[in-house]
Amino acid sequence: MSLKRWKLIIEYDGTNYSGWQRQNTDPSIQQAIEEAITKFCQQKISITAAGRTDAGVHACGQVAHFDLDYGDRPLSGHDLAKALNAHLRPHPVAILQAEIVDSNFHARFSATNKMYRYQILNRPGPATFQRTQVWHVKHPMDAEKMHDAAQVLIGHHDFTTFRDSQCQSKSPEKTLDRLDVRRQGDLITIEAEARSFLHHQIRNFAGTLALVGQGRWTAQQVREALEAKDRTKGGPTAPPSGLFLFRVDY
Repeated sequence: MSLKRWKLIIEYDGTNYSGWQRQNTDPSIQQAIEEAITKFCQQKISITAAGRTDAGVHACGQVAHFDLDYGDRPLSGHDLAKALNAHLRPHPVAILQAEIVDSNFHARFSATNKMYRYQILNRPGPATFQRTQVWHVKHPMDAEKMHDAAQVLIGHHDFTTFRDSQCQSKSPEKTLDRLDVRRQGDLITIEAEARSFLHHQIRNFAGTLALVGQGRWTAQQVREALEAKDRTKGGPTAPPSGLFLFRVDY
């Protein structure tokens, strides 16, 4: 038996999927990749991801691992990625890289940092080319004020205000290392980095910061919302379309 652990870097458009995790009925990213693996090697294999993205959420750098016994036959990362991509068609899912890693590697538990990006298209006219990859906000927004308010959230806090009621994390306490807001033309991007996040944390950040950008909230109100430790005191949950799992570090 020559069992080897493989690490995949994956890109996908999550618009028409129920999220990463396999479901009984609705299509998922995990299901699409596992079926591609089965077609390639005729083995039923389960894969584990760095994070379970929600329905409609995308990824540029999702990471997953799985164990494969391919016998004594040679198999390079290039060939595995090429084969899986062929079997993934026409899904909007791509294996960007495949490599053999140590058997102790774990896509989720070995991760030291995750970066998410949230995109807001801020202009009167609706999105055309990017309509499934942004949150369209037609009213003018001040990205500098959003960035200043975002700095209130940096550090170790009880993030209950920005946590979904169905979050399964054992604790609402997390350490947020970076939260930057920048504008380039009509596109406002929010980038967040931490070792791990709560369910809907980034989307709740985005919804709250959008209130600041529109002049409806101040940075002080963001601070008060954080300190309230009460989800009802926070801003709305931004739609999933603008969210990307951008990078996972190990």
